[in-house]
Amino acid sequence: MNTPPSPPAAERTAGSSVRIGALVPLTRPGWVEAGRHLLAGLELAVHEVNDAGGIGGRPLELVVRDTAADPQTAAAAVDELARMGVAALAGEYHSVVARAAAARADSLRLPFLCSSAVLDALTDQPTEWVARLAPAQSHGWQLYGDFLLGAGHSRIAVAAQPSVYWASGTRILRDCLAARGGTVIELDMGELDPASVCDRLVENRATALLLLTGHPEPAVSIVKAVRHDQRLAEVLIGAPAGQPEFTEWAKLLGDDGTAIPFLRYLPERLGPLGARVETALRERLGEAPSFVAFEGYDTVTVLAEVLRSHGADRARIAESWPRVAVEGTRGQIQFSRTPDISVWQWAWTPVQVVDRDPAEPGRFRILHTG
Repeated sequence: MNTPPSPPAAERTAGSSVRIGALVPLTRPGWVEAGRHLLAGLELAVHEVNDAGGIGGRPLELVVRDTAADPQTAAAAVDELARMGVAALAGEYHSVVARAAAARADSLRLPFLCSSAVLDALTDQPTEWVARLAPAQSHGWQLYGDFLLGAGHSRIAVAAQPSVYWASGTRILRDCLAARGGTVIELDMGELDPASVCDRLVENRATALLLLTGHPEPAVSIVKAVRHDQRLAEVLIGAPAGQPEFTEWAKLLGDDGTAIPFLRYLPERLGPLGARVETALRERLGEAPSFVAFEGYDTVTVLAEVLRSHGADRARIAESWPRVAVEGTRGQIQFSRTPDISVWQWAWTPVQVVDRDPAEPGRFRILHTG
């Protein structure tokens, strides 16, 4: 008697559903508000896929794991989700955490579509198993450096905490400014308190201070100290990593949190799909959706199309990255090999430098695009 071949792991263990594992920071020290927006986008897209008939008649199921911004927790979650038979992984916001997840997914040959993390070196070696929607840090932060120089800032201080992500950002900014006669002054937040930061800004004659620190602390305390130091009335505060995007920032800082430029990944105007999704996300979140919510929605939109076209076999999913052509909320999504980027990359999502309008803190002003 011949034994029939075993079905793929996703079909064998997931029953009637097609499972996607979702990595999301939902508890501290993770950036919880970003995680909530990311999950809202993921869940909305899954709901819409299932309303439209699922994946070949099978429901799409999201299996969520909280990474809490911890690389080891994320790696363990990847192991668990792989054993559960998920067809692919999605999500993650924190770059250092996504890097650990990507390395584990690569070793397990489990497709991973990273939603939000931007660290250029998401894996140490080129991999066929990982793709990314968010722009590489070198792309976005280069545009931020262009914005600073265009606004007349060439002596930039960075208040930085120890991290591969912050160190990478500092290096990108230094290279960008040095090429055009600018200077980056590093302030080690492992040694300085907010008052000392103010003194260093005066001593170094910096015209801008960038917050390369955790949120809410020490970022909020640094902003308050600088805003209320009369010596620094003309100093620009910037936050390229996007801390002012979320409502918690406005609640904690009020008017002090306005006019602080940051990066976000949205077009100047949303098309019909983006506008419809924005309305649905606003209802789901009870507030305006951040770009991170759109990243979550687009992640599932891409994976659903891949699953419909290529099935739930992991190898076939990974092989499909270069053939993806999907209309997302922020434009046509396609992946390619980009120089010095180790994963399949969407090059590029729209990038903006924006800030909160001092006259209307709930409104964002677009200062620079790329």
